[in-house]
Amino acid sequence: MPSFDVVSEVDKQELKNAVDQTNKEVGTRFDFKGSDARVEQAEYVLTVFADDDFKLDQVKDVLNNKLVKRGIDIRTLDVGEIDKVSGGKVKQQVTIKVGVETELGKKIIRLLKDSKMKVQASIQGDTVRVTGAKRDILQEAIALLRKDITEQPLQFNNFRD
Repeated sequence: MPSFDVVSEVDKQELKNAVDQTNKEVGTRFDFKGSDARVEQAEYVLTVFADDDFKLDQVKDVLNNKLVKRGIDIRTLDVGEIDKVSGGKVKQQVTIKVGVETELGKKIIRLLKDSKMKVQASIQGDTVRVTGAKRDILQEAIALLRKDITEQPLQFNNFRD
């Protein structure tokens, strides 16, 4: 049976490069002279530090631009609350969503069932495996998912005949 996997992945090296470029640009910009504005990375969790809310937004704008240039969709960002740090400084955690969450997986399965396509979908960890009788039906399913699922970028890999 032909099948493919629906996943949501982010290239960790490209993420690291975007964070490094952001820190480099923030370090050289005149409006950040003497401030403690930076982005730290721990796996898929980024922490943005700045002196105040305005500079925090500017650092996040620079980060978003670098992520887009590196091919990382900013819909994967899950922005947390702004926390106050000692000395009047602020920080904010930005989590990169990786994998198809259970709720989104159920939405994908429901969408495929409601479309009356002859495919079967099942959640397997943080991926959704879709199987069908013919390759053409699977390609229609991919087109449907690309059109209707907009809250998180999806990749389709492991396509087998």
